[in-house]
Amino acid sequence: MITPVLPTYNRAPIAFVKGEGSWLTAEDGSRYLDLGAGIAVNALGHAHPALVAALTAQAQKLWHVSNLYRIPEQEKLAEMLVDKTFADTVFFTNSGTEAAELAIKMARKYHYDRDMKDRIEIIAFEGAFHGRSTGAIAAAGSEKMVKGFGPLMPGFKQLKWGDHDAIRAAITTRTCAVIIEPVQGEGGIRVVPDQCLKGLRDLCDETGTLLIFDEVQCGVGRTGKLFAHEWAGVTPDIMMVAKGIGGGFPLGAVLATEDAASGMVAGTHGSTYGGNPLGCAVGSAVMQIVADDAFLDEVSRKAAQFRQGLEGLVASHPTVFEAVRGQGLILGLKCKASNLDVVKAAYAEHLLTVPAADNVLRLLPALNIPEADIAEALARLDRTAARIEAA
Repeated sequence: MITPVLPTYNRAPIAFVKGEGSWLTAEDGSRYLDLGAGIAVNALGHAHPALVAALTAQAQKLWHVSNLYRIPEQEKLAEMLVDKTFADTVFFTNSGTEAAELAIKMARKYHYDRDMKDRIEIIAFEGAFHGRSTGAIAAAGSEKMVKGFGPLMPGFKQLKWGDHDAIRAAITTRTCAVIIEPVQGEGGIRVVPDQCLKGLRDLCDETGTLLIFDEVQCGVGRTGKLFAHEWAGVTPDIMMVAKGIGGGFPLGAVLATEDAASGMVAGTHGSTYGGNPLGCAVGSAVMQIVADDAFLDEVSRKAAQFRQGLEGLVASHPTVFEAVRGQGLILGLKCKASNLDVVKAAYAEHLLTVPAADNVLRLLPALNIPEADIAEALARLDRTAARIEAA
């Protein structure tokens, strides 16, 4: 018999009732150290006082009016994002999936308006994850996501990750955009090297192709820069953002240059809830904290501490772990044992982690995780590995 909640998730048998910082409290009162942060969503941990205050204050004034009217909270957050990034303009969504849909539309409309109506093909990469809408799964193209869902949206081409020659060969007069995650999350915490992002930017400029960065998981401070592409010193034409930007409140955005967004005029796109006062009030509070240079320096410092400890775990447990991957606080442990077994063993140590492709264990703690919690996380990962070894 089917459950009241559609059974599309393989849920762990744990339910949480309260969160504070990097800790979650379950129904039975037990406490878990959270290294998943809601899959990189809770950028400032659980129940951060500044976010609670922003949400509470806005909730007492105005929740929703729709985009039929000006929304001052939306304008404030858009100005903050434009001021801190390459972008000239921002469209707000409720999720990364919705951001992907607009990015696809924006790229195709750009060429259509320039009398290049055949330039509709978008190049993506194996291992990518851009959401679960029909457009987003067509972009990623993996069998796991597309099987059984009928004809896919046409106009996508998937290339092998890291094959530079294939990218140049794949760009034709039908190519409108390339979409790529600077750090793949679901795909196994794979970092695109700086020189590759620079080469991709040059190739797109050379061929008149738009460059879309998907920073839904790796953006908003997670790598120690506000956005991951900043390490390479390049900028996209269009960027997808979500997860951390809302700090736990459903919020996403598409950032774009004026040129890339030129085709998106009144009536070409919309969202009933996107950019509502509640979400944007929280997003502004997140940005005020995360966009600060001192905060980002702390992310990098703590990431170095965490990574050093993880390297030690790999050395201490060579039959369980193989290598450390990632950048900043989007980290992964490539496992020799089953990563799903490691996730389950970690539950016994009251530690929450997230699996990824390529047998990787994702570690996505709150960006403000205290040093003491990093040390505790490493101790619990050590005990988790010992459980696997003893099994």
